[in-house]
Amino acid sequence: MPTIHQCDLAIVGGGLSGALIALAAAKRRPDARIRLIDGAAQFGGNHVWSFFGSDVSDAHRALVAPLVAHGWRGYDVAFPALTRTLDTSYYSITSERLDTVLRQSLSPESLMPSTRVLGTSPTAVVLADGDRVEAQGVIDCRGPGDVAHLDLGWQKFMGMELRTAYPHGVERPIVMDGSVEQIDGYRFVYTLPFDASTLFVEDTYYSDTPDLDTQALAARISAYAAAQGWDAASVGRSETGVLPVAMGGDFEAYWRSGGNRVAKGGMRAGLFHPLTGYSLPDAVRLAHLVADAGDWSGGALHTLTHDFAASLWKKRRFYRMLATMLFRAAEPAERYRVLERFYRLDAGLIGRFYAGQSVLFDQARVLIGKPPVPVGRAIRALMGRRA
Repeated sequence: MPTIHQCDLAIVGGGLSGALIALAAAKRRPDARIRLIDGAAQFGGNHVWSFFGSDVSDAHRALVAPLVAHGWRGYDVAFPALTRTLDTSYYSITSERLDTVLRQSLSPESLMPSTRVLGTSPTAVVLADGDRVEAQGVIDCRGPGDVAHLDLGWQKFMGMELRTAYPHGVERPIVMDGSVEQIDGYRFVYTLPFDASTLFVEDTYYSDTPDLDTQALAARISAYAAAQGWDAASVGRSETGVLPVAMGGDFEAYWRSGGNRVAKGGMRAGLFHPLTGYSLPDAVRLAHLVADAGDWSGGALHTLTHDFAASLWKKRRFYRMLATMLFRAAEPAERYRVLERFYRLDAGLIGRFYAGQSVLFDQARVLIGKPPVPVGRAIRALMGRRA
């Protein structure tokens, strides 16, 4: 006989967004019956998520603090005509740390790893083994819906953990080294010093296509490390990813594609920064919204998550406009100039930009001055885009 698991809140997808919702909900309502369901044996998959201190408000900091595996004061950027150190806190969360905290914070019955899901409804989850999870409400955080409804470019990357034979001497993250050879679209290398002899090095591209050549990327990472004098004694974990960069699209059609009337989180909800593709700040905010909600019924959760995501989509038209200019108006080999110019601006403006909270003055400041792309091409690109 199939088993029916009863609970108050079922979260499908144990990545960053689903895990944060589970942690926040359990902390806010410790007596609630919560189920976090994921197909993998380890929650969080195989990822490193990084964020600026300004991405998370003081009121929300307690949720992410236990998850932080590495932290630094300040970070560097480099371009052909600019190098700069910004005095801003920077942090990284690893999937291993996320899995550990989940298992420490939630009861064993709340966690359902290695559990394949066939489908979801507002109040139920159908499992591949025939069992069901029935809940007051369900939130689906399993990854993107049908991206054909969105007008997208891509940020694609491969990261490798390198253990050096000698201390590497890198004191703080190099969030963007855009001084490297420009291949495909805009390319930069991202480096995190985990300890004195361990570096996480990621080769990243803003690209017109989602195709990922892992062999070529691995070779370029090795060449970059050698050029920096980092003698890699061994290679640890590696990860790859392809993040959407949104220029426009039909938000409501995208939302429906991920499950009609089902509450959603993370990429499935369209909760990602349109220009950077990163989702952590939105995931933290949504986790607190769900935890603080008085009604976890399926309909209420759908309205809550939909309205939150739809509101952010509407507010972030500015970022989609910039993404359009980057992909449609700038030549691929010249796209680095857009970022080089951006990183000359005020540090506070840069922080608000990454948090997805640019104010009107910030937007004007980004656009004022000699543009790094031809004006005529920018106008044609903007006129031709979908909202």
